[in-house]
Amino acid sequence: MLLNVVHETSYDYSPPVKTAQHMAHLKPAHNERQHLLSHELAVSPPAAQRGETTDVYGNTRSFFSLQSRHDKLEVTARSLVCTMTPPAPVCDMTWEEVRERLRYHRAAAYDPAAEFVFASPYVPRHAHFLAYARPSFTPGRPLLAGAWELMERIHADFEYETQATDVGTPALDALAMRKGVCQDFAHIMLACLRGLGLPARYVSGYLLTSPPPGQARLVGSDASHAWVSLYLPGQSAAAGRWADLDPTNNRVPGEDYVIVATGRDYADVSPLRGVLHGGAGHKLRVAVTVTPAA
Repeated sequence: MLLNVVHETSYDYSPPVKTAQHMAHLKPAHNERQHLLSHELAVSPPAAQRGETTDVYGNTRSFFSLQSRHDKLEVTARSLVCTMTPPAPVCDMTWEEVRERLRYHRAAAYDPAAEFVFASPYVPRHAHFLAYARPSFTPGRPLLAGAWELMERIHADFEYETQATDVGTPALDALAMRKGVCQDFAHIMLACLRGLGLPARYVSGYLLTSPPPGQARLVGSDASHAWVSLYLPGQSAAAGRWADLDPTNNRVPGEDYVIVATGRDYADVSPLRGVLHGGAGHKLRVAVTVTPAA
C-alpha cells in the first residue's frame, strides 16, 4: 500500500522564545516491512542549523536549532511510504521457555533483545502489572496465545479517553484508572510482558486515516499512534524476529500502519522535543493525516 503521511506540529509561545534546539522522530523507518520513498521536514521560522543522525535503535533523529526570537514554531513532516503486510507471527515456544532463553546465564549466548526485558522511564516494574498479566500466562501456555489474550483483555478492560491522561501520566495510574490513550495502553502491555521476563519494545507510527470501504475507522488515526512489538526467539539471536500487537485496536498491525521508530518506551521516540530559552507558556496543536497515494 502506498501512503502519504503529513504530520503537522504548531507551537504558540508566550512570551517569545529567544533560542531553541529541537530533536524530532518524524522520519518513517525504511526496512523489510516498509520502504520510505520520500521525506521532507519543513521548519518555520527557518532553522539556523539542521542535521540527521541514527540512534542506538536504528531510528532516524532530526536535529534543528533556532537562534532568533520567535513566538511561533511550525514543523511539518511529509512522507511517502510503501507498506507491506507483515508475515503471520510464528513461535511454538511457551512463554516460560522464552523467558529462560532471555534470562542471563553463565556462558549463554547474548541476544540483543534482552535489553527490552528491563524497566525503562515510562515502563516500571510493579507487582500490579504482573498481577494483571498472570491470568493470560498460565503455566505452559504458548507465548503468542498468552500475548494475544493480554492484548484482547487490555482492549476490553480499558476505555479510550483522550482527556483521561497526558504524556506524563505514569502507566501505573493508567492501569488503576482503566482508561487512557494508545501510549498508555502500549506502556501497560509492555510493563506486563517485561514483568514476566519477556522482551517487548514500544513502536511509534501512524494509522491510515480513511479506512477501506466496509471497514471500521480505527482509534488514534488522526494522531501519532503507538503499539507493542513482542520478541519471538529463533534458533539463534540473528534468527529472532519481532511481532507487532496493537492493544488499542485489538489487532495485528498490517499494511495500513506506518512505523516511525522503536525504543524502550515513549521517551526514546517522542515525535518532537526541545530545549528552549524563553517561551515559558505555550499552546500546542498537532494534526496527522494518512491517506492512500493517488
